Amino acid sequence: MMVESDKIKVDGRFVMHRGGYLESPTVAYETWGTLRGNGDNAIIVFTGLSPSAHAASSPENPSAGWWEDMIGSGLPLDTDRYFVICINSLGSCYGSTGPASVNPATGGVYRTGFPVLTLEDVAEGGFAVLRALGIDHIHTTIGCSMGGMTALAFCVRHPELGGRLLSISSATRALPFSIAIRSLQREMIVKDPKWAGGNYDPGDPPVVGQRLARKMGMMTYRSPREWEQRFGRERISLEMHSDEQFFGDFAVESYLENHANKFTGQFDANCYLYLSRASDLFDFAEHGGSLAAGFGRLTLDSAMVIGVETDLLFPIRQQRELAQGLSAVVADTELVELDCIKGHDSFLVEMDAFRPVVSRYFE
Repeated sequence: MMVESDKIKVDGRFVMHRGGYLESPTVAYETWGTLRGNGDNAIIVFTGLSPSAHAASSPENPSAGWWEDMIGSGLPLDTDRYFVICINSLGSCYGSTGPASVNPATGGVYRTGFPVLTLEDVAEGGFAVLRALGIDHIHTTIGCSMGGMTALAFCVRHPELGGRLLSISSATRALPFSIAIRSLQREMIVKDPKWAGGNYDPGDPPVVGQRLARKMGMMTYRSPREWEQRFGRERISLEMHSDEQFFGDFAVESYLENHANKFTGQFDANCYLYLSRASDLFDFAEHGGSLAAGFGRLTLDSAMVIGVETDLLFPIRQQRELAQGLSAVVADTELVELDCIKGHDSFLVEMDAFRPVVSRYFE
């Protein structure tokens, strides 16, 4: 296995969980802190659907990361004590092999020829990074949102690594509501004529479908309570009003439009489709035949589950279910329920609520 500046290249075939394989795929990652021994101070972080591995700034990349206020000297994931590794998901478009990558067997881009992607495959990509770095034991596995399900897959497939689990705003499997939302998002993209069966020009992607999918996503990432408080029925000014006849009157519409435009062009449409479906396909009960059997395969020293009461995508009852299942096999399991107003995205933006809880877990 070859290691090069925050990327590893797997030697030979990487067999996928639901069939097929990738030939010598690349997995991108970033690290902070100094590794000690065999990895007893190593923390591995699995991300949600769209973030890159750039969770925090570093001398090599000083731009702010998506978890900037959580990783660093003196912060909850204290890089003076811990070696933090953030994995870019296999299937993504931020350095790891995915549908937008070149298939070495054909010389063309994978596109929809990429094999079926699962979160088990993403977990194995993380494990490949640990092997390349010579790590055979870890301190803590962390997963946020989709990454929390990946973290479960990682821990159940590699119990020999031991350590602890911090699951944030995640679940053992997606609810029908979440599956329905993501299914509609994917349909919005593939029904855009520019998607062209996945063979779109990267310079002219299916932006209408992507924009609509992102808007629907934002409706589940935040909470109605926040929007009522933040926007109410505020109208946009006349000079900002669009030419559209049937929408564009309210501030909340402008908010969705701005977020959709920001996201479009930053993330490949096919990669989005594959990772979105992988989130729906995951079911922890498949690891043993039932949730109880899956939990029984874990060998964790402790676990913490953090949920948010306003989360629509992974409701608090799913955090309770996860904590209950973990507590049956991991005596030191704690459930923390936070009353944050910003819904599923709270772990990204409500640092005053999350930092003290995560800090306490790493004391």
